[in-house]
Formats: sequence, structure tokens, C-alpha cells
Amino acid sequence: MRWAATVLVLAAVALGARADPGVNELIGEIGNRAALLSVYRTQAPDGSWRITGEYLVLDTLQRRFLDGEGSPNLSVTTLKEGTTPILYGHLPTATLRGVWRDGVFEGMRYGPGGQMRERFKFGATFPSMADYSAAVQCGASEGKTSTALAFVIKMGRLRPGSLSWTSRDAASGDVCVLGGAGVRQVAHESGLRFKIDASVAGGRDCTISVHDLGETVRVSSKGCSAVCGARARLEPILVDRAGRCRLLRPVTR
Repeated sequence: MRWAATVLVLAAVALGARADPGVNELIGEIGNRAALLSVYRTQAPDGSWRITGEYLVLDTLQRRFLDGEGSPNLSVTTLKEGTTPILYGHLPTATLRGVWRDGVFEGMRYGPGGQMRERFKFGATFPSMADYSAAVQCGASEGKTSTALAFVIKMGRLRPGSLSWTSRDAASGDVCVLGGAGVRQVAHESGLRFKIDASVAGGRDCTISVHDLGETVRVSSKGCSAVCGARARLEPILVDRAGRCRLLRPVTR
């Protein structure tokens, strides 16, 4: 298995005129800490950007929440950082300022008093997983959610029929079930991607993605609600080098 030597930098973000709305994920470093950034961007009528999200410090799994705005002309974005999802009424722990040009984010993280703390630089392209090999069979739980995941991948190719992913909500008994012969691998430059047969996914475009985060890989799904009961969810899972799993549950705002 090849693990990326560099993983994620982030905290400040700048958005240029060519930035797209929606959810964006980035991988890199902030200072010397590997991190994973997820932000949601919406554009106002005047061309400015509203940005909310978080970054995850990968070695400790500490979360830092972000909230701020991006200039439409200067490609400069200022994000307040905090330890809770709601920053209003709370002093930020840091402020992130940066510029986004040609698919690269870079800038500086500042302390509460305006002192420079750490530089960051990162990109939106995750490492290739063409030579990734692993046989995983693990379970994890957090709160009322429990999950079981299994797959066999050799040199970036999924063994047919080996992927199985089940998630259960203990309170309701609702379950999500994915896997079996209805899973097929599709070409993907950044990580690995698998599609679920439309007849299983209720006609929707249900995909499973695997991304290399350095010391772990993350398995996540998109568009797969049709395979779940009303309260069950396929939460992202982190898988370490030893094949152990940990749920990466979102924090509700």
C-alpha cells in the first residue's frame, strides 16, 4: 500500500471568480499538521461568497469549524475558526486568510490577536490509489450508529463481490445495506470510486468513494439514501493501516 507523504493543509480559503458553489473537499497541511477540509460555498448576488465548513486534523481527529466570506474581486477569503459549529457570539480561536488560484489554496493562519501562526498550502486533488492494496473487514460504532465494512482491493482494483457495507440505527432499527454483485468500479483520477446498480439504489446515482488521507483511507457514500431506512445513514469511515475502522460522524449545526 502506498501512503501519501503529504496530507492536507488548510484553514484559510480564498475564492476567485471561477470558484464553484457547493461542497468542496481539500487535502494538504496547516503548519506541519495533516488535515482534511470540507467547506460549503454559496454566492450572493453581488458576487461575494458565503463559506461554512470545517477542517479535520488527521492525526488527532480534532475538528475546527469555519465560517466566513470571500471577496468577488480580490480572490481573498477570511474565515473565522472555532471549536464549535456556531461561531456567532463566540471568540474565534484563529482567523484564516488565503488565496485560491489555479486550483491551489495558500495563505496564513492568524491567532486571536492577529499574530501570524502557520502557513498553509493545499490542493483539491487527492493522491492516486492505483497501487493501493488491502483486505478490510471491520466494525465501528458511535452513539446509536453501528457499521460493518468489508472489501478486498488489490493494486487499485476491487475484487468483484467483495464490498459489503451495512449501517444500523439502534434507536429505530433502520438499516442501510450496500454491496454484492451490484457494485462496479468506475474510472476516477483522485482515489477510487464504485457505483451501485440503479435498480438497487432506487434509480439514483449512488456512489462509494475511497480517498487516501495518508495514515488512513476514508470511505464515504453519496446519493445512497434509497438503500437506507428513514433514520439510518452511511456515515464516512476512516480505515487505518491495520484495517481498523472509525466512524467519522458529522456534527449538526
